[in-house]
Amino acid sequence: MRRNRRVAITGGIGSGKSAVCAQLRAWGYPVFSCDEISHELRRDRSYLDGLEALFPGTVCGGSLDARALADRVFAREEEVKKLNAYSHPRIMAELFAQMDCFPVAFAEVPLLYEGGWERSFDDVIALVRPQEERIAAVMARDRLSRQEVLLRIHEQLGEEALQEKGCLLLCNDGTPAELSKKLRAALDALGID
Repeated sequence: MRRNRRVAITGGIGSGKSAVCAQLRAWGYPVFSCDEISHELRRDRSYLDGLEALFPGTVCGGSLDARALADRVFAREEEVKKLNAYSHPRIMAELFAQMDCFPVAFAEVPLLYEGGWERSFDDVIALVRPQEERIAAVMARDRLSRQEVLLRIHEQLGEEALQEKGCLLLCNDGTPAELSKKLRAALDALGID
């Protein structure tokens, strides 16, 4: 039986998950990232072979062409489902192996509810942020077009759906210092020292 406490940090693209995770790390908490694990898997030959089998032409010279994969899947719901069904179980297995070494651990899980992983966590903190701020942040960070960002946002749960899930919402609508204060209050509400 698992004895540690797993806390998921989730929210849509550009909502501020990485900023929250950086603050948690600065406070000394163990924090893990599905995105980081995904990047590590991209160096695993067997993982890449599986991606190439599912999405021919997306692995070239032993490396994933992330742009080609994104162009292929994000506009097609069935392709997104196929990619998620392949990658998410592998990512989550590695995530839990890393988290389970600590009494309390946090994980950045972008598609927590969309993937049905919420029951694997004891607590969920969901970041929400005004959509235009999210779009601007992602366009600047990832050099994507507005339409590309909107396609990704469309694949994720919005603020209203997150409220219905009963998770602890953290609104990222101010300065980094204000977000840090809200995060500290959220941890206090969860009883995490």
